[in-house]
Amino acid sequence: QVQLVESGGGLVQAGESLLLSCQISGPTYVRGVLGWFRQGPGKEREFVAVIRYRDGTTNYTDSVKGRFRISRDYSKKSVQLRMNSLTPEDTGVYYCAQREDLRLEFAPTKYDYWGQGTQVTVAS
Repeated sequence: QVQLVESGGGLVQAGESLLLSCQISGPTYVRGVLGWFRQGPGKEREFVAVIRYRDGTTNYTDSVKGRFRISRDYSKKSVQLRMNSLTPEDTGVYYCAQREDLRLEFAPTKYDYWGQGTQVTVAS
């Protein structure tokens, strides 16, 4: 059973940065892909970024390209999301999710395990 715990959320001003972390526990080896999703107030959960844990291949939603960077840390068995130049539109609860298949999927329904989420609020 995979367990995911997010951390690093908070309240920041527009233009500032945050680093989110997703700690992975349960399996000896991390398989498949890890994704970050977010859900803003009154909105559906949406894809933000994904990384294939084995080889580091990544993909991003268009609105965060050039501002956000997803990475993984083998030694800590974790995945990070560095978020720069934040805007109020980035506000929401950010979730880490894992899918054991190797395909870089964007739909939340394709993911098998989810964390509880961490709140990110960007003030204008």
